[in-house]
Amino acid sequence: MHELLLVEDDDALGRGIRLALEGGGLRVTVCRTLAEGRRTLEDGAFDLLILDVNLPDGNGLDFLRTLRRDHATPVILLTANDLETDIVAGLELGADDYISKPFSLAVLRARVNAQLRRGTPAPAARYEAEGLSLDFDRMEFQRDGQPVELSKTEQKLLRLLVENRGRTLTRAQLVDRIWTDGAAYVDENALSVTVKRLRDKLEETPSRPRFIKTVYGLGYTWAVN
Repeated sequence: MHELLLVEDDDALGRGIRLALEGGGLRVTVCRTLAEGRRTLEDGAFDLLILDVNLPDGNGLDFLRTLRRDHATPVILLTANDLETDIVAGLELGADDYISKPFSLAVLRARVNAQLRRGTPAPAARYEAEGLSLDFDRMEFQRDGQPVELSKTEQKLLRLLVENRGRTLTRAQLVDRIWTDGAAYVDENALSVTVKRLRDKLEETPSRPRFIKTVYGLGYTWAVN
């Protein structure tokens, strides 16, 4: 049984989402305020959070920022705004997906199912696909049977992308998680350079990458499962 938490103040929409999602191994708990949602999260374990951005007692993005300090629960944002700035802000704060109102309940159900199928990726000790063989424990990497030498930074970036394959990691998330030496400022160009080096070493045609895809305006994703 998958447990879903919906934080939505519109009663009619909340009932509609609950009816559309419940059943088939899904159970939905509905909260109408951020305060209620926070208490409910503290009291139980949930597989997915569906979070409205605009709520009577606060902003869902602020709630998400606080949530990500302690929880890795996947989050789908519900927003009345289809503005690029709102979408980017939500994803950079750690949202896994978003959907803009008004929306089809069938589309929401499909996105919920996609997040639940993805789950939390297991640590990628070893990964093989399309000519690549990556052994992170042994620090042995091969392309088409030939060894590939990777720097420590390249290994960190590669492992993050592989462990989160199919999910977009923003540039800010990657910089924060790779360069963890306490530096107050890291030039984002360092990330671009590291991505280019990885592509040069792993991709058959670096200018048309199969593995490390750029998500323009956001970041990067590992595109091969």
